[in-house]
Amino acid sequence: MEAVPARARVYVACAVLCALLCVLPLPRTHAPWWGVLLLAVVYAVCEQAAARWRFAGTFYPVLLAGAFLLPPAAAALVPLPGVLLSRVEQRPYALRRLWRAAQLALGVWAAGSVHWALGGRDALVGAVFPYALVPAGAAVLAFCLALALLDGGILATAERIPLRRAWRGLFVRSLAPVAVHGLAGLMMAVLWRSPFGPVAALLVLLPMCVSWWVFAQYHRERAAHQATIRALVQAVDIKDGYTRGHSERVGQASMMIARELGMDDARVEVLRFAGILHDVGKLGVPTRLLRKDGPLTAQERRVIELHPEYGHEMVRGIGFLGEARAAVLHHHERLDGSGYPYGLVGGQIPESARVVAVADAFDAMTSTRSYRRARPVPVALEELERCAGAQFDPRMVAALVRALLRDGWHPTVTADEEHDHRIPAPSLPERPGVRR
Repeated sequence: MEAVPARARVYVACAVLCALLCVLPLPRTHAPWWGVLLLAVVYAVCEQAAARWRFAGTFYPVLLAGAFLLPPAAAALVPLPGVLLSRVEQRPYALRRLWRAAQLALGVWAAGSVHWALGGRDALVGAVFPYALVPAGAAVLAFCLALALLDGGILATAERIPLRRAWRGLFVRSLAPVAVHGLAGLMMAVLWRSPFGPVAALLVLLPMCVSWWVFAQYHRERAAHQATIRALVQAVDIKDGYTRGHSERVGQASMMIARELGMDDARVEVLRFAGILHDVGKLGVPTRLLRKDGPLTAQERRVIELHPEYGHEMVRGIGFLGEARAAVLHHHERLDGSGYPYGLVGGQIPESARVVAVADAFDAMTSTRSYRRARPVPVALEELERCAGAQFDPRMVAALVRALLRDGWHPTVTADEEHDHRIPAPSLPERPGVRR
């Protein structure tokens, strides 16, 4: 984002000022400068390697090892050379570098302060090593908390996201991976203070570098899969101009329902793919039928109703889609058995298909088509509730209603709309439970 709001620039400036204040006590700490320099160089090299492998992450073990070994003010210097010299993909480059440098410096300072206050530096040596896990664990918690608070703040100021939403889940999501990095950093610190010295400590990074490289390969493969999905969806949008953007919006609504139902992140992502790909079978339907303005004949309707089976044939070989493939095949089934292609009833319909069915119907009603204007969101929700139990799963309808009441609906512009109809949560009236 090139145009950074003024309040976000002020927030970054405050973070930089706080980082400078954390470093001010440095002359009184008697820090081992050779250790600071060595860790800073190692971190900078690791960051350059990560950029070369296009790995989206950072080498926290080196930073946390610095927090365990050095006084807090000195540890805050370790990430600076690597971050300030790293490659930045988006503008403004200088501001992004300063923000990342300040964020990591504050996080390392917080971790080092907690570790130092709990006597962790002395616990690294001798028979008291098991006790070292306590201050190290507290330092990892402080590191995660500092990064989460700073990340939430920049989201709130730069993207205008409410603070509560900006901070939601940041700390919990980062805790597990940073805890693993913390153990590696603790191993580095223990070996560093042992008779084996810094060289043995740096060897801890070798297996982690291999694992990071493997993880980077996985991300490249996943990106290739997503590019394939995007190409399929764009082909559908080009073929059926009136529903352009429909697939993306159904994916968004499916994701909202899945999160409201408490599904884990991996399953939420699969259901997003299911929503995006639900109409991919329209590539097998003649274009004249998709763009026909008048009513369809019975024969033409039967041809169009084949698109779930066409779509399933297209995606069934994509293994990582999982249950999304069933959603593509069954998203037009109805609870009362009147749907297609197989007339499944109730629980016979896969849960993923029931999620996508509600998301698909909701976006179809709230989007302008060639034969009618879009319905307001409250009217569409009333229609979904009216059909809950016969056509739609009441649980999915209720989940979508709750999500929209809380977060609102922000659809993209359809093919023949001139404006983006953004409906915030407060515009939706309070609604009773799902009518069965």
